[in-house]
Amino acid sequence: MDEIPISWLIATLVALLLLSAFFSSSETALMALNRVRLKHKAKSHRGARLAQQLLQKPDRLIGLILIGNNFINILASAVTTVAAIRIAGEKGIAWGTIFLTIMVLIFAEVTPKTFAALHPEKIAFRAAYVLTPLLKIMYPVVWFTNVLSNGLLRLLGVPKDIAEEALSREELKTLVIENDNIRPDLNQKMMINVMDLDNINIEDIMVPRSEIVGIDLNDDWNTIERQLASSYLTRLPVYEDDINNVVGTLHIRTVLPLLAKGRLNHNTLRSVLRKPYFVPEGADLATQLKEFQKRERRMGLVVDEYGDVQGLITLDDILEEIVGDFTSEPKNRGRHVTKVAENAYMVDGRIPIRSLNRRMQWDLPFEEASTISGLITEQLEDMPEPGSSVDVNGYHMTVKEVDEDKVVRKVIITPPSGTETASNAA
Repeated sequence: MDEIPISWLIATLVALLLLSAFFSSSETALMALNRVRLKHKAKSHRGARLAQQLLQKPDRLIGLILIGNNFINILASAVTTVAAIRIAGEKGIAWGTIFLTIMVLIFAEVTPKTFAALHPEKIAFRAAYVLTPLLKIMYPVVWFTNVLSNGLLRLLGVPKDIAEEALSREELKTLVIENDNIRPDLNQKMMINVMDLDNINIEDIMVPRSEIVGIDLNDDWNTIERQLASSYLTRLPVYEDDINNVVGTLHIRTVLPLLAKGRLNHNTLRSVLRKPYFVPEGADLATQLKEFQKRERRMGLVVDEYGDVQGLITLDDILEEIVGDFTSEPKNRGRHVTKVAENAYMVDGRIPIRSLNRRMQWDLPFEEASTISGLITEQLEDMPEPGSSVDVNGYHMTVKEVDEDKVVRKVIITPPSGTETASNAA
C-alpha cells in the first residue's frame, strides 16, 4: 500500500463513490417505477423490458444491489483509511471516517436517490442494461444470500411470498384525482363516476312508478293517437288498465309512419310491441349497464320481489351518471329548480337527490332516501305538511306544497352560506 500514490487512492475512492451512487439510484428508480406504465413501455423499449424482468424477482434484484453497494462501501472505507493514515497518520482515521460518511451521504445516497425518485424511468431503464448481466455473473452469490435471508425470515414467521394487495376503489379514485395528466373537468370526473356505479342502485335514479309515462291500450283510440303524436319520449311502456299489466314496450319511430298514413290501430300497435324487459330493483348500475348491453335493451321496468312495477330505468339514465345530462328527452319535465331569492331555490320534491346534487353541485345525502320528498319525510319522521321545515347537512328545507298522497311537490331549499351552487336553475 505504501507504494500506491495518494492520487491513485483518491481516484479509486471517487470511482467507488460513483459506483455506490449507481447502485443506490438504481434501487430507488426501479422500486419507484409505475408498473402499469412499465408494462406498456416494455412492448417497445428494451430497457423497460429488462427492468420488468428484474422486478419479477425483487428478492434477487435487491440482493444484487445490496451486495454490490455494501461491497463497494466497505472497499471505499478501506481505501479512505489507508489514504487518511498516509496523509495524517493514526489521527487521520477519525477524520477519514467523518469525511467518508459525508461523501457517502451526499454523493452516494441522498443526491442519487432523490434524482432517481424524480426521474425513475431515465435511471431504471439505463441501469437495467448493467444489472441484468451483472445478476447473471453474481447469481451464485445472490442465490446463497437469498437462501440465508429467506431461511431467517421463515424462522421469524414471515412468509416468503406475500400477495400484492389490489387497490381498493377509494384508493383508485384517489389515484385518478391526483393524476395531473387527466383533465379534471371531463375525463377525471367520468372515470370517478364509472367507479361509483357499483355503489348506486337502480332505485336511486329510476323514474318512480307515479311518473311513468305510458300508453293504456284500454283508452279510446283518439286519446292514444294524440299521445303518440305529442310524446316527447322515444320509448314507452304499453299496458292495459294498470302499469303492472304491461304487454310490451313501444319505440315511437316504429309507429309514426303508420300513424301518418292512418293505418295505425289497436291491432297494428300490438303487433309492433317488443316484449317487456323487467329489472330487479336491488341491482346496481354497473350490473344493469352490462345487462342492457348483453340483452341489447335500452329500457327496463323496475319490479320488486312481488313482481309489482316500482319504476322505469333507461340506458340514458345510467350513462348520465357517468357523463352528466346529455339526452334531449326531458324525462324530468316539470321537475324545475327555480331561484326564488339570493340563496333560495324552489325545488320539485320528486327530483332524485343524486340528480339535484349533480345539477346544482350540492351535497345532500342520498343513502337513505332517493328523492327530496323522501329525504324530508325521513327527517321529519312524519308525513310532511305545508310549512314543515328541516335542516339537513346545513341545507334548510321548507315544504310549500304537498299532494294528496303526501308527496312533497314543492320545497324551498336554502343551501349553506358559501356553497358554490351551479347556475342550472330555471
